[in-house]
Amino acid sequence: MDLDQSIIGLTGPVFMFEVEKRHIRQFAAAIGDENPLYTDEEYAAKTPYGEIIAPPTFPIVIGSEGNGISLDLDPKRMLHGEQEFLYTRPIRLGDRLVCQMKVTDLYEREGKSGKMQFLVLDTEMKDESGEMVVVSRMNIIYRAKQLLV
Repeated sequence: MDLDQSIIGLTGPVFMFEVEKRHIRQFAAAIGDENPLYTDEEYAAKTPYGEIIAPPTFPIVIGSEGNGISLDLDPKRMLHGEQEFLYTRPIRLGDRLVCQMKVTDLYEREGKSGKMQFLVLDTEMKDESGEMVVVSRMNIIYRAKQLLV
């Protein structure tokens, strides 16, 4: 396979993401979630959160703002395996998040068509005081190069 364990620990550039009301509103509309917790300040103030928060899958938007990590992968061999979000607290309106992607794991599995590599990329999102808010974990399946016969 093409990738080796030496990529574990590689990091992308640090970037800042400011959570604005329009970001949350547009994302909620795009996913078809009409929960007023994401758009109505008066409603959100009466909830246990006390303010507008972002939908749980919102870190997808934040991760797309960064430059990622240059791994020179062949897009034709990549599949998005799974995505998970590890929260320590909700993302709030007005948060200024300091973000960075890193390679946290690489492992192989045997599939029906041969070996596949699984690349785990974590984007850590911390508040300005350095406290972790959420980790967006993406697993990319990297298929073996097919040889022409």
